[in-house]
Amino acid sequence: MSTPSSPTPFSAAVAAVRDGRPLDEAVDELLSQLTREERLWLLDGDLPFWPGMADMLTNGYNLTPIPMGRIERLGIPGLLFSDGPRGVVMGKSTAFPVSMARGATWDVALEERVGTVIGRELRAQGANFFGGVCVNLPRHPAWGRAQETYGEDPVLLGEFGAALTRGVQRNAMAVVKHYALNSMENARFKVDVTADEAALHEVYLAHFRRIVEEGVSGVMTAYNSVNGEWAGQNEHLMEGVLRGMWGFEGVTVSDFIWGLRDAAASLRAGLDVEEPFRQQRGEHLPADLEAGRARWDDVDRAARRVLRTQVRHYASLAEPEPSLDVVFSPEHRALAREVAARGMVLLKNDPVGDAPVLPLRRDALASLAVVGRLADMPNTGDNGSSDVRAPEVITALRGLTEALPGVRITHVADDDPAAAAAAAGQADVAVVVAGYTAADEGEWVGGDVLTDPELLALFPPPGDDPAGQSFAAFMAEPGAVDSISGGSAGGDRASLRLRPVDAEIIRAVAAANPRTVVVIVTAGAVITEEWRDAVPAVLVSWYSGCEGGRALADVLLGDVDAAGRLPYSIPVTEEHLPHFDRDATAITYDKWFGQRLLDRDGHAPAFPLGFGLSYTSFALTDLAVSASGGDSLTGTVTVTNTGSRAGRHVVQLYGRPTGIDATADDFPTRVLLGFATVELPAGASARVTVPASTRPLLRWTPSGFVPAAPTAVIEAASYAGDPGAAVSTVTL
Repeated sequence: MSTPSSPTPFSAAVAAVRDGRPLDEAVDELLSQLTREERLWLLDGDLPFWPGMADMLTNGYNLTPIPMGRIERLGIPGLLFSDGPRGVVMGKSTAFPVSMARGATWDVALEERVGTVIGRELRAQGANFFGGVCVNLPRHPAWGRAQETYGEDPVLLGEFGAALTRGVQRNAMAVVKHYALNSMENARFKVDVTADEAALHEVYLAHFRRIVEEGVSGVMTAYNSVNGEWAGQNEHLMEGVLRGMWGFEGVTVSDFIWGLRDAAASLRAGLDVEEPFRQQRGEHLPADLEAGRARWDDVDRAARRVLRTQVRHYASLAEPEPSLDVVFSPEHRALAREVAARGMVLLKNDPVGDAPVLPLRRDALASLAVVGRLADMPNTGDNGSSDVRAPEVITALRGLTEALPGVRITHVADDDPAAAAAAAGQADVAVVVAGYTAADEGEWVGGDVLTDPELLALFPPPGDDPAGQSFAAFMAEPGAVDSISGGSAGGDRASLRLRPVDAEIIRAVAAANPRTVVVIVTAGAVITEEWRDAVPAVLVSWYSGCEGGRALADVLLGDVDAAGRLPYSIPVTEEHLPHFDRDATAITYDKWFGQRLLDRDGHAPAFPLGFGLSYTSFALTDLAVSASGGDSLTGTVTVTNTGSRAGRHVVQLYGRPTGIDATADDFPTRVLLGFATVELPAGASARVTVPASTRPLLRWTPSGFVPAAPTAVIEAASYAGDPGAAVSTVTL
């Protein structure tokens, strides 16, 4: 949405800021023109609760922009919300690979391009507020919404969230979520997460800080409580850390429907907007103000932030408003295909005969068996708030069929190991597609949420509102609650392994055809110990978006190098992971998860953080490290493509603080500092500069951050713990 063509007080404020007037002066003048009723109107959604709720649950979620705080009298556009992060959930937009797949590219420039496209599609459809910069750290890979975030490491999360923010904010205000400590899905409305200040600042808040520094416009709070207080009314997190320590100047918004429990308390604590409808604040704030439970100074503080964020955004817009033609355009689909291919991670590629099984050779391929229930299923991720309704999704079967004209392709979709083996035995190569769907993992939309008395108490009374009465009648119908979830409840994963029948199919197919490739559709880590030894090749293809099938063919056939790298570690057993109870009402988060926990406990991973094979090979030599100023450093390393074809490599910079014992010192022995990608022809070398942060080498104390050790060994590596890393030492 552009500012109105006819002059309004809002457009005048925007024009004045563009002409050099101080932003705060323009905002204060605009605020002075609002009545008290209009100031309250800024602090929640515009739609009445019951009509909004009924429409969202029966017609569809976020089909059009959700308005919050639009005041037509003054031309204030309001916050016009569209969700993400897989793309724009409104309309029929481009479905990109899920964020975890994009994190596997380790390429922030590519992610910024994704953000630019998302911003254009969002703006073309009338929205200006993108709630899709999701960077919660998946403490355990069973977390149902792991697909919405980028990886297990704070540096990876922070840099990708910053890149998406940069791209989106060319056209829309970006919102980072869910602040904070949200990585349990089934229990998200009831769990209290306890974490000490060191764990908060060193781990769980570090990436939010990075994205705030990038200039993100909004921060969405989490559903869970943190150290005994709901995140949507947690003054320490919002006013203390977010604004007091980090200097955040944007707008804070609640998560939807159940994002706060007390209207006045949330306002006092620093929450600016209750999303998405007129709910608790519309019901209670006027009386709270009258009774002194809330103050008009707090109203004005929130109103000023809401206005300031909008004026700053519109004053900074430089790109012309795109037309609807950009939505799901060929250009955007091409980017979705590029990203999907770049993120796929090759975990195993053993020789069969005289060469690795991948890439497949077109000239040696007359027949192909494609096995698995997921091979011809449009499967872009969960069915929750991140679902993007792309007009078309290219499945794995279709992508391979298009790429291999003239090749006889047999598809076995049934869970039948014997039939799969029979088809594989008659083919040159067998590709087994296995993994998960929205029924297995994703946002929790289980019906018990809508029957929980504590949550229902947050709804305004239906009274004589026809929409409220209709909703209540609908909910009383048999099967109504289940119909809302569409039969795909999602939630936290019950298992980190493929279904037992999938393992049977894989072993049966591999026994029938030695040239078997397993393609895993997932978001989080999958433990593969019970079948991986039977197959020569394993590729993680993720939930790969609307062009995922074509991207899969690109990688399997070698048109694109296998260039993805794991954005998390994969253990050999669930016993090497932190405790996880998806129904917990209380849990403590410490610093230990993922690669850090494996390192501390001396457990070798099945695959370490950053691991991934290429169709060529690379060597890293001659690392030089220099200070960049502040809390940054730069590593420069020679990367050589030692193989026989062109390829892309990810250079990862790790730091090992000297003299640290992880258990005794409660600090990791190795931390990711930065990363960079490079593409090289066969035999070529290049000096690659890797920007990095020293923050992961700092320990939190009551007086602030201090170095965990006086010096650190810096490793330029291909993955965490790479024995071929180039090393250098720095003083901190």
